[in-house]
Amino acid sequence: MLARVLLIAVAFFGFSWIFSYAPPVRSADLTDRYLLPFAAPNRSLAPGGQPNVLFIVVDDLNVAIGAYLDSASRRQYMSARTPNIDRLAAEGIRFDRAYAQNPVCGPSRASFLSGLRPPSTDIYDNRTHPRDKLGEELRLLPEHFHDHGYFTARVGKVGHNTLEDAISWDVSMFALSREPGARFHFPGYLPGVDLSEMRDNTWIEGTEHGLSRAEVLKTVGRRAGLPLSWRATKESPRMTPDGTTVTRVINLLAQNRDKPFFIATGFHKPHQPWVGPAEFFKLHPIDRIQLPQVSANDTDDIPEPAGQVQKDDATHTVRQKKQAIGAYHAMVSMIDSYVGQLLYALEMLELSDSTIVVFTSDHGFQLNEHGGLWRKSVQFEETTRVPLIVRLPGGNYAGGIASGFVELVDLYPTLVDLARLPAPAHALEGTSFAPLLSDPERDWKSAAFSEFKREGYHGRTIRERRYRFTEWTPEEGTEGEILLELYNLESDPLEFNNLALDDANRAVVEDMSKRLKLGWQGALPEPLSK
Repeated sequence: MLARVLLIAVAFFGFSWIFSYAPPVRSADLTDRYLLPFAAPNRSLAPGGQPNVLFIVVDDLNVAIGAYLDSASRRQYMSARTPNIDRLAAEGIRFDRAYAQNPVCGPSRASFLSGLRPPSTDIYDNRTHPRDKLGEELRLLPEHFHDHGYFTARVGKVGHNTLEDAISWDVSMFALSREPGARFHFPGYLPGVDLSEMRDNTWIEGTEHGLSRAEVLKTVGRRAGLPLSWRATKESPRMTPDGTTVTRVINLLAQNRDKPFFIATGFHKPHQPWVGPAEFFKLHPIDRIQLPQVSANDTDDIPEPAGQVQKDDATHTVRQKKQAIGAYHAMVSMIDSYVGQLLYALEMLELSDSTIVVFTSDHGFQLNEHGGLWRKSVQFEETTRVPLIVRLPGGNYAGGIASGFVELVDLYPTLVDLARLPAPAHALEGTSFAPLLSDPERDWKSAAFSEFKREGYHGRTIRERRYRFTEWTPEEGTEGEILLELYNLESDPLEFNNLALDDANRAVVEDMSKRLKLGWQGALPEPLSK
């Protein structure tokens, strides 16, 4: 009886008190766990029953993590320390060729939440709410689960910040210091400056070193993007915005363990600025940081819309570049520790055998590749290729590696299939990759597609095993010719040489252009294309 009373009390009040007294995550042990005092009864997955879904989406994460180091195109990179993500990959299925539909937060998230590609969503910026384009009748991914009896909740950034779709969720929460109405502050800085002497809690409203986004951009003469900045703080990992996201998600897991749930966890890091606890910075000392391989005059053959090095980025010293990469990896390791806490909570709540875990990122991130490119908003592999890991209940098919092409737009139909839900009323433009979970090596899609708009040009990309091809088409009102990119990913995996400029490759360009125009339907595996 006493145990039952305690269980109800904790479920009602949440786990926040546990976390307030938990020991800090130690740099020597990233898997340090917040001890839960009990194990809740399991809602076991009955035959033919519906699994839970824990959906974890990270912001700006590329594939320079441990689980992906054997991936050919990333062999030049050292990885962030990610023991928990690596464990998740070992217990699930890792997708080596997963791609975002757009290398920008808003369009990418609108795509995988709707199951529609950018031409259908017509969202290419971070300012447009999905409902403004898609209407109230279209059922987004979590809303479809809600329609079929699931409790749905999100904490953190799942849609794009203030563009979260409230009607999709029973519970919709930001992380601490990211509540509605709070001003998003950046630490006061100049590009490439180590901010270690700044005070802690720079995310909180009213911080003396806080600057608005507009103020930051004005300071460095930018129209978009963010200057590089980093700072190691003394704060506890539990008290970062993403740390509080973990606390709130575990509360929700505990309180809703007796019903089918779709709970989305949106981590803001490793998005800039790279500000977080010093213990994670210590894992990536500057003397161990490697700069990416570069090619002389790499950007000379790149069309102007395809990649523009910011002026302030070009002034960084070698040391500053290494500091920036180390800071990025520190944020990745921090996120990894939070993933470990979520996995442990599933174990302690006895939910692992009834919960699908999905881990991915909205897009990748450049770390000084291609003549000094940072951030995203380009079509190179570093920004469009993403980590994608799916762990099935009970560890079914653990350790699988799928080499076929999958896309983030495929997540909607895949999760619908795995949960045994009927298809939504609107036609989805993704393809369920559920068959790959049991047979990762089977023939699958022959290509992936992405697109991006910049400076009056619309860049449309197709990637297949041998080539990446992009057409930059002038938009209405823009004068200019179609600009082309062609890279042989087998002989030139780092995309140093644009082959489209060589007349000897005209036949390849024409063939890839035809495949690009044929679109995603033409890349489906044969049984699905009929």
